[in-house]
Amino acid sequence: MIDKKHIKNLKKLIGEENVKDDKAHLIAYSYDATRNRYEPDLVVFPKDEKDVSEILKYCNENRIVITPRGAGSGFTGGALPAKGGIVLSLEKHMNKILEIDMENMVAVVQPGVINKELQREVEKVGLFYPPDPASQEYSTIGGNVSENAGGMRAAKYGITKDYVMALRAVLPNGDIIRAGKKTIKDVAGYNLAGILVGSEGTLAVITEITLKLLSKPRLSKTAMGVFKSVDDAMRAVYKSLAGGANPVAMEFLDNLTIRAVEEKFHKGLPVEAGAILISDIDGNVEEEIDYQLSLLEKFFKQNGCVEFRVAKDEKEAADIWFARRNASQSITIYGSKKINEDITVPRSKLPKYLKEVDRISKKYRVKIPCFGHTGDGNVHTNVMVDALDEDEIKRGYEAIEEIFKITIEIGGTLSGEHGIGLSKAPFMKMAFTPEEMKLFKRIKEAFDPNNILNPGKMGLE
Repeated sequence: MIDKKHIKNLKKLIGEENVKDDKAHLIAYSYDATRNRYEPDLVVFPKDEKDVSEILKYCNENRIVITPRGAGSGFTGGALPAKGGIVLSLEKHMNKILEIDMENMVAVVQPGVINKELQREVEKVGLFYPPDPASQEYSTIGGNVSENAGGMRAAKYGITKDYVMALRAVLPNGDIIRAGKKTIKDVAGYNLAGILVGSEGTLAVITEITLKLLSKPRLSKTAMGVFKSVDDAMRAVYKSLAGGANPVAMEFLDNLTIRAVEEKFHKGLPVEAGAILISDIDGNVEEEIDYQLSLLEKFFKQNGCVEFRVAKDEKEAADIWFARRNASQSITIYGSKKINEDITVPRSKLPKYLKEVDRISKKYRVKIPCFGHTGDGNVHTNVMVDALDEDEIKRGYEAIEEIFKITIEIGGTLSGEHGIGLSKAPFMKMAFTPEEMKLFKRIKEAFDPNNILNPGKMGLE
């Protein structure tokens, strides 16, 4: 428990109205999308960067642990106060778009800005911010940066790290640093911004973000391919991309997912199909769009596609995308508890990976529907179990551990989007050598020698 004198001092620092220790606030900030609960001792709402600096300096001097938090939409517990202490909530006050610089095609934002809000505002002036996590309607840019979030458009446009040009951040001792510049090129000094992106709030608290923007493409079209087998669909993914196709997205649903969506929503999906691939193409001229669609159709059909459909209008495109956007909620027909992992493998290894998932599903007697961003090798692998069946839950977690082992063996990674946080921390030693883990810990110690900032995360302890 935090001593009452510290609560009193923090209220003096940033205002009584911005320091909360009532039960309602403590419960509200005790969980995230994992549904696990870790109750903090205190929740604080800094008004600006100066507040963040003073809070961190005070906490560092008094060895009070502190966990930065955005919208709390994470799937791995990155924003959970695992060691109690203070939750530093950035979404209440630090949520402004500070600048949209059309000449340099950048946006400067505070960490609490909602992803979709930024997309809407830059599109009003003909610009485009591509990273689009599934949580874009409510996740914050600060959280996206801290977890290096991806999204459906990553196949063509990359992920959050590809758009972060500069950051302002506060170190655990209260020092304020500037990492990066507004310039397109900057090779002076170490890439501190690169270290902070994806660091899950363990190294510093990000207070301002400068993001690269693109010109918004004028045109887009949606296509869907139906395949007899998962193998055929996965071959089509990497053959298309290697053959010159450049889709915005290449999304995948396996048979279990197709059946779940159809059972729940009755959209006329081909329930006998082994897999569906959904793609978006964008560009500025019709010829460019038509050429890309012709490439997709060619490579899809060469790899077992039995039906290739191009949406005639926005309504038909929305109908095609409906299945993918509702996949996650649909698969709950297979179990009341979802163990959701965001495995990512080299694209050429997708057929092997999904064969192994099928084998593991049978071995542990659990259903494992898969869907996701196969354009970048990122497969949402969902082990579905009965939340009231302890034996099934145990088998589910054993299945996940074996899936992680296979993933590492074929050159993949534990996470393509959600980060490590608490839930994947035990598997870090599986994915990294002892020397690499020691280096991670030395980086953490260099930024945060007293280990006050988001302790217990990423397997660093």
